[in-house]
Amino acid sequence: MLKKVPIALSNRHLHLSQKDLERLFGEGYELTKIKDLKQPGQYAAEEKVDLVGPKGVIEGVRVLGPTRSKTQIEISYSDSFVLGVKPPVRDSGDLDDSPGVTIKGPVGEVTLEEGVIAAARHIHMTPAEAEELNLQDKDTVNVRTGGERSVIFENVLVRVNPNYALEMHVDMEEGNGAGVVNDQLVEIIAS
Repeated sequence: MLKKVPIALSNRHLHLSQKDLERLFGEGYELTKIKDLKQPGQYAAEEKVDLVGPKGVIEGVRVLGPTRSKTQIEISYSDSFVLGVKPPVRDSGDLDDSPGVTIKGPVGEVTLEEGVIAAARHIHMTPAEAEELNLQDKDTVNVRTGGERSVIFENVLVRVNPNYALEMHVDMEEGNGAGVVNDQLVEIIAS
């Protein structure tokens, strides 16, 4: 199995439910798009919030749109030390038994019982791309980065959807440690 995939480094961010968006920014509030992301329909919003944990605060965390059914916060391990929470490594949307924090916006705040994760490294792909590689949704693969600091990322989750654009996501810390940059091609290898 051999396939080149562009990589993207993911910084800390959050996805808000409409209810929580309105509690933070005001009734009827809508996100302000500043930049489309590679995944169709996803975008970086102008809005930023502060995260407050038991040990500390991280200010100016970017909101991504559109709104979702549940609020989800994606942080790195370094962020978890600052906040004083221990997020599980999870696929997006798998929030059960994850820690919560308080989110502060310009109008109000929201305290979550759960919703903080360290996102599992993953590859978005279409069904046709998955079929070409003999992969299915929720499979895992290994990925080699190449370059001077070449590493092999193990247990990379495959996410298949007809609306996805081919792209691997790792958090900023992992990507920086491996010496990769956005849009660099990495190689899926046998797991």
